[in-house]
Amino acid sequence: MRDIRISFNDLLELSAKVLEKNGFPRSKSAIAARVLVEADARGIHSHGVVRLKRYIFEKNQGFIDPNAEPAILYETPVSLVIDGNKGLGQHVSIFAMQKCIKKAQTSHICFASVRNSNHFGIAGYYSELAQIHDMIGISMTNTYPLVLPTNGLQPMLGTNPIAVCIPSLAAPFNLDMATSVVPRGKIEVYQRSAKSLPKGWALDEYGKPAVNASKVIQNFNNHSNGGLLPLGGDGEMYGGHKGFGLAMLVDLLSAGLSLGQWSRETYTEKAGGVCHFFGAIRIDAFGDPYEIKAHVHQIIDKVCKSTKIDGREKIYFHGEKEMATRALSYRDGIPLPSELLEELRGLC
Repeated sequence: MRDIRISFNDLLELSAKVLEKNGFPRSKSAIAARVLVEADARGIHSHGVVRLKRYIFEKNQGFIDPNAEPAILYETPVSLVIDGNKGLGQHVSIFAMQKCIKKAQTSHICFASVRNSNHFGIAGYYSELAQIHDMIGISMTNTYPLVLPTNGLQPMLGTNPIAVCIPSLAAPFNLDMATSVVPRGKIEVYQRSAKSLPKGWALDEYGKPAVNASKVIQNFNNHSNGGLLPLGGDGEMYGGHKGFGLAMLVDLLSAGLSLGQWSRETYTEKAGGVCHFFGAIRIDAFGDPYEIKAHVHQIIDKVCKSTKIDGREKIYFHGEKEMATRALSYRDGIPLPSELLEELRGLC
């Protein structure tokens, strides 16, 4: 079966209704649906409406409290510690990022460390909110342990993404990257397509390269050894220890500063326990905003217009592909794989 295209607004309405009919309040359903559909519109299907089933399951298992509201535990003019109270991750994260932006409007900067939340979708959605206000946005999260530390066989860390969005005169620079070679969702995409994994993405329970996506997922579900490799791959030859360090950094900023649960402790005792970290920095803290955005644009433009390898299409800056895909999705509809379409029909 070929992919089916659905309009952005139709998929948004459908996703919100699915959550609402499964016990999530209307306003929070709308927030979560927006973040999920934005992921699909940008071509990041691993973090799109495929997650609806997961949220419903986690609500039914007691990990997500659909009615919970986040609470501020500690606060200064430039910082916040927030308890998500087991709330829907997107709702908690919007609350935290909006608080950071509001404080930064007065104090130039603000950072928030969040504990006791849940999966929040694509990290880049939240970092992007700040650039609208001429601010640099930062977004990170820990999550369920799937990633092996360098030289280790037991998954200890999450895929722990880092997103940073910097305003420009043209499209913003929006880096959004997992600190593992790939996120779990990419393995699931290969599983649904019955495709073999490229060597270098994951190791099996014996520490050998894993190519069977279903077996990797099975090991995840059984809490077995083996898992995803940190960014850079196995060992230190290609910088795997650097990816490991970045994943640790995310856990220490999110769980460490909030006194929350680090990756290995998430999803235990009826609590997701996911921790996030957000930041907003006004660019006029460094000078004239227009001059800074013009200079940022110039740097990006010169890098992307540099000499290409023969046969390569172009040099993309971070966020460019996603925004181009988003424009096509708005015009032509969002393509959904046939397997996902059947899953949505089941939820409906």
